[in-house]
Amino acid sequence: MINEPSVDALIRKLGSEENPASRYELCVVASKRTRQIIEQMQSTGTRELPGKQKEIVLACQEIINGKVVTARD
Repeated sequence: MINEPSVDALIRKLGSEENPASRYELCVVASKRTRQIIEQMQSTGTRELPGKQKEIVLACQEIINGKVVTARD
């Protein structure tokens, strides 16, 4: 279970005041980024992230830091 960053903080960061994100949208964005991280690790032959961090945690940290955003129609 991920405690930091919180789900509410991730949702606020992913959305905006006018168009807030949903939990479903957060789940989709985080899972897609996690899959990208895993694919990158496989292509480079990396077995572990620094600090034995999980891929989903890295994806959530990237969302909270603004490195990952969602494209909306």
